[in-house]
Amino acid sequence: MTVGTQARTRPVVSLAPLTPYLLILPVVLYYLAFWVRPVVTVVIDSLTDPTTGSLTLSNFALVLNDPTFWPAFWNTFIIVAVSVTLEFFVALALSLLIHERFWGSGFFFFLMLLPMALPPVATAAMWKTGLTAHGWLNSLLIHLGILAEGQKIFWLGTFNTPKTQLLSVIILVDAWTVIPSVMVILVAGLQNIPKEVTEAGYVFGGTYLRVLRDITLPLLRPTIQTAVILRLIAAIQIWLIIVLLLGFGRLPVLVERIVYYHEEVRGVATSYPMATGYTVIVSFIVSLAALLYLYVSGAFRREPGS
Repeated sequence: MTVGTQARTRPVVSLAPLTPYLLILPVVLYYLAFWVRPVVTVVIDSLTDPTTGSLTLSNFALVLNDPTFWPAFWNTFIIVAVSVTLEFFVALALSLLIHERFWGSGFFFFLMLLPMALPPVATAAMWKTGLTAHGWLNSLLIHLGILAEGQKIFWLGTFNTPKTQLLSVIILVDAWTVIPSVMVILVAGLQNIPKEVTEAGYVFGGTYLRVLRDITLPLLRPTIQTAVILRLIAAIQIWLIIVLLLGFGRLPVLVERIVYYHEEVRGVATSYPMATGYTVIVSFIVSLAALLYLYVSGAFRREPGS
């Protein structure tokens, strides 16, 4: 009697459900190595006594007792409040203008993007040569007749210069640099709004301002939230343009203090604890500011029926 052998088919294991996770695995490994690990290290170091190695909050006490902490905090707050507000409204006006597609709008858009192509060091060098007493800015004002011949404005001032003047200069230079990036985001958002929606507003008798207020801006709100949050985070982290124009200490800001204690006075015993303490505090402030803006702007508010 012959016994027939019946072919047995093994179940095929499909990797299709794992495909998305395999695709993002390199990104996850990258963030674990170059983001999560440094963040965890800094948080642990900020809670560690450098002499005994025990857990402590003394590093944060050092930061809060630093004579430059509160001036740096309020300088950062003023820069963020004024700079983000100014940059948003100017960028919104420019994006609405470019969205009208007038003759030459493409070339105008190209000119507005030029500051984005300059690295921060080049931007600081250009403005520092212009803001000196004999710089190109004073020469331009003399040529236009705004200043008399031989008259000078000391834009960067001296060590006795009021802080408001230095803040104004930094805010204007920062706005010139950042407005194009905010404008690009808003232009992209405006292009995603269907023309039929705004045209319907005009058909029903709406004026430009009425359509802008009741149709365009509500539809643009997710884009505005993205632009403002990105700019808010970047404004809190401003430091390089200040150091390149004014040096350390003349106009202290929070991130500038991190660089100062980590790089400039690294030989001092309290330098690294101060740097890690400042880092954690600034990270907390950035997260809190972003969450607060999202809450105020209604990002966490549920839509009716959802």
